[in-house]
Amino acid sequence: MTVSVRFTAANGDVVTTDAASGSSLLEVGQAAGMPLEGTCEGQMACSTCHVIVDTEWFDRLPEASEEEEDMLDLAYGVQRTSRLSCQIDLTDEMDGLSVAIPSDSNDASRM
Repeated sequence: MTVSVRFTAANGDVVTTDAASGSSLLEVGQAAGMPLEGTCEGQMACSTCHVIVDTEWFDRLPEASEEEEDMLDLAYGVQRTSRLSCQIDLTDEMDGLSVAIPSDSNDASRM
C-alpha cells in the first residue's frame, strides 16, 4: 500500500508525495526533494534529518527512543513535536502524515 505524506518546507512550499509503506520518512523526503541531509545515512548518529511533526500526528507515531531524544538535543530549533525522520518508518496507518522542515535545514549535497 502507498502512504501519502505532506512536507512543508521552511519557505512555505508544500509537497505531497506517495510512498511505499515501510519506507523511512527520511528516504521519502529526500526523494521528494526536501532539504533533509541525513548525513549519517539513517544510522541515528546526527540530527540533519530533523523534522517537526504536525501536532495532530505526533501522538499517533511510535515514541522516540532515548537515543533519538539524545540526538534531537543536538538539533537546532527543536520543538515538542520534533523527530528524526530516519527513525520514522511509514505504516499504512500513517497515510496523510504531515511534517515541516525546520528553517535551519540545509542539505549540503544540494548546494
